[in-house]
Amino acid sequence: MAPPILSRIALVAALAAMLSLAWLDDLRAEDGEPLPDYVVESFGTPPTVPDGPLPEGLQAAVQAAFVDSMENGTWGEAQTTALGQIVDAKDPRIVWMITDLMRFVSQPQLNALLTAAASQLLGKDMPQVNSWGIVTDHLIAWDIPAPPDYLAVKRAIFTSVVPGWDRIFVEGDIDWRHVSWGGVLIDDRAYDTTDEPCNCIPAADNPDVSTADEATWLKDDDIVFGIEVNGEYRAYPRRIMEVREMVNDTLGGRHLGIPYCTLCGAAQAYFTDDLPGGVERPVLRTSGLLIRSNKVMYDVNTYSVFDTFRGNAVTGPLADKNLKLEQATVVTTDWGRWKEAHPETTVLVEELALGRDFDFRNNRDANGPIFPVGDVDPRLPVHEDIIGVITASGKPVAFQRSKAFVALMNGDEIAFENVRLKLDAGGIRAVDADGSDLGSHQAFWFAWSQFHPGTELWEG
Repeated sequence: MAPPILSRIALVAALAAMLSLAWLDDLRAEDGEPLPDYVVESFGTPPTVPDGPLPEGLQAAVQAAFVDSMENGTWGEAQTTALGQIVDAKDPRIVWMITDLMRFVSQPQLNALLTAAASQLLGKDMPQVNSWGIVTDHLIAWDIPAPPDYLAVKRAIFTSVVPGWDRIFVEGDIDWRHVSWGGVLIDDRAYDTTDEPCNCIPAADNPDVSTADEATWLKDDDIVFGIEVNGEYRAYPRRIMEVREMVNDTLGGRHLGIPYCTLCGAAQAYFTDDLPGGVERPVLRTSGLLIRSNKVMYDVNTYSVFDTFRGNAVTGPLADKNLKLEQATVVTTDWGRWKEAHPETTVLVEELALGRDFDFRNNRDANGPIFPVGDVDPRLPVHEDIIGVITASGKPVAFQRSKAFVALMNGDEIAFENVRLKLDAGGIRAVDADGSDLGSHQAFWFAWSQFHPGTELWEG
């Protein structure tokens, strides 16, 4: 975990008593496209949001409250005055900056002060418990726009905590509103130095493997992520992936980058070779950041950020080259059925788990996402497992895993456009009509649906 942030902030609460909801009646949304009914039912009616630049006085208040407080590590009278000016300005866009600051505040009194300010600006009383998450959920669900020059302020807040993020927070095809801190530091170790310890989620490069017979430490019901490339098979035990969350490997003569997002229940595999001319192999790392509860991965060589779910570079030199990585299929199953179906498989060695044995899915994440995700498409439960794939026409489609598994066990055909599902070692993969692999993977519904809005859902 990162060291405490803003530990010298003075505890100020007087402003909370000064705040009033009197102006709210004039601030309810009157124009614009209506939100879906399920959003209003869950989050209420959003406030009206102004557009255009911030007044000069409000810009100065933003600088004092959010940038100066982080750079100086203190909160005092100047910041309290500035926060009062921000509330008086009645611009809900500024709440994005408030939540960015709240993410790094550990003092209850200051958190209460910021929560009160956010409540006034959004026109809704927010609870003190997990106020950062609840306020952020509302901002996302209501799609509150970012204020002008938002990235510059956000960058100043975040890089005052972790200087290694200075090359991450840059302009690009990424919605910086939705990016938050995951509670860990950036993994910025160079390629093939992952035996060196770090104060981060430690990726593994070129991991050691064993045969199936040698992997006596694995139980048959242990979950693994199985990958096949050019006739070679390898299992990546969930126990290891929950510790590492990122592996750069070579299988079947192809280079792979394999992120695992514990929060999304999604292991994915991207080919990191056969790239356009002049593009070196990306070495994927965990940034320590999240976007709607999905890990933000980046290339340690160029500091280009990738959309973890879709595989396209969204910032940096690789985004300038419009790089999009091709996916390989990841089959989520148990070790017993994987090794029975593929006895020639190799498997990562136990030492890569670093002596840890987590089960985030059934413990930490069992009751829903622990980081803000905003609204979730209500067609399936938040944590329902789906098999996701992109059709030949470019349409994302999700198959409810439980229904699809039963149908396939019954011998039914499952088809959508060119996509066909088939069983593989107790898991499911998607193939084309000619049997060629389509690069599918399993994930939680909330994650797939928010990164592929409007996704088709196979009804069974």
